[in-house]
Amino acid sequence: MQGHGQSRLGNGWMLVMLGISACAAPASVARPTVSPAPVFGRAPAVTLTLVRPGIEVLLTDSLALVRGRRVGFVTNLAAVDAEGVSAIARLRSAGVNLVALFGPEHGLAATAAPGEKVASAVDSATQTPIYSLYGQNVRPTPAMLTGIDLLLVDLPDVGSRYYTYLATTVEVMKAAAPLGIPVVILDRPNPLGGAVQGNVLDTAFTSMVGRLAVPMRHGLTLAEEARLARHDLGIAVDLRVVPVDGWRRSLAFEATGLPFRAPSPNLRDVDALFHYAGTCLFEGTALSVGRGTDLPFHVIGAPWLDTAAVLARIRHDRLPGVAFEGTQFTPIAPGDGKFAKTQVVGIRLRIVDRATYDPTRTAVHLLAAVRAVHPAEVKIGGSFDRLAGGSALREALLRGEDPEAIVAAWRPALAAFRARVAEFQLYL
Repeated sequence: MQGHGQSRLGNGWMLVMLGISACAAPASVARPTVSPAPVFGRAPAVTLTLVRPGIEVLLTDSLALVRGRRVGFVTNLAAVDAEGVSAIARLRSAGVNLVALFGPEHGLAATAAPGEKVASAVDSATQTPIYSLYGQNVRPTPAMLTGIDLLLVDLPDVGSRYYTYLATTVEVMKAAAPLGIPVVILDRPNPLGGAVQGNVLDTAFTSMVGRLAVPMRHGLTLAEEARLARHDLGIAVDLRVVPVDGWRRSLAFEATGLPFRAPSPNLRDVDALFHYAGTCLFEGTALSVGRGTDLPFHVIGAPWLDTAAVLARIRHDRLPGVAFEGTQFTPIAPGDGKFAKTQVVGIRLRIVDRATYDPTRTAVHLLAAVRAVHPAEVKIGGSFDRLAGGSALREALLRGEDPEAIVAAWRPALAAFRARVAEFQLYL
């Protein structure tokens, strides 16, 4: 790195350093050891570290990057600063000329149902157009980008391949490239940290829920994913990054001191983000993942599930970092069409140690246990392959392969992925 200011990272790359070194060990400020309000009693005491997301770094250290520019902003209201103020409000209060807003899946308010098509609109207070990138269009049109000098992207990604915010970012990059509009990613911590788990996507199965050849739990920030996407997909865009200051991959989200805001209606707490990396696979089956309840992605179930039999199998596997218990729930307006207003019997997953919990391995064991008890009812369908990043996992489960053998088969590709993405990583 070349000290302060801006540092070139190869042809077409620009990392806006803003007085920090993104690849160096982060400077931290020790705060008092505290016990944050626990999520279901598991959040340990942590020493808070001063972590500044990209939006704060931009406004504190390099407002000149956007001053005098007509800016389009891809974001939602879950993208907030350390005080919980939205990135939109921060930019407006700093006098940044936001000429257009672009919302991802779940809309600008981050409240639309999963898969719900969101219409474009106009902000009644400012008359700023709000273009939906999860409705009639998933990519900004040239007309939407008319008069824009610079595109900022600040989206709270969740660390799992299935989440659509990377796909939206890729579409923005593809739209900006031929028009010569720079794209600046305001980076955020990966709330799951740097662990890499699950299978690597087969590129024959790319979709909005799997845009790159990355694992289910990929261990990258959105900016790192964007850098990888630019390379892998050959997008000739002027891509720049305002990195997070003070973050490292081993840092628990609670230790960052940043507030949690639900990036979508069914990811309501940090533990849900961890579970989602595995239980999201059940969306491709006949089972519910608890949408329309108070515990989406913490639970799986169906009215016909033999909970006792499945629990006996999954507990026998002695998976680390997680405990299982029987539960009942009734989805209200679940959004996925599964068991609305019907009592469901199921299994709740409780994290007991995030450091040893592998949600992807756990999901494979749980899928195998459910299928062993209910081979006809589980219905691992075609949509499962999109989430699983290929047909191999479904085929292995249907053959009745041992779940540990399935997970072990992923390891060579995971090792190759770790080596391949090192050049795109910005943080230790």
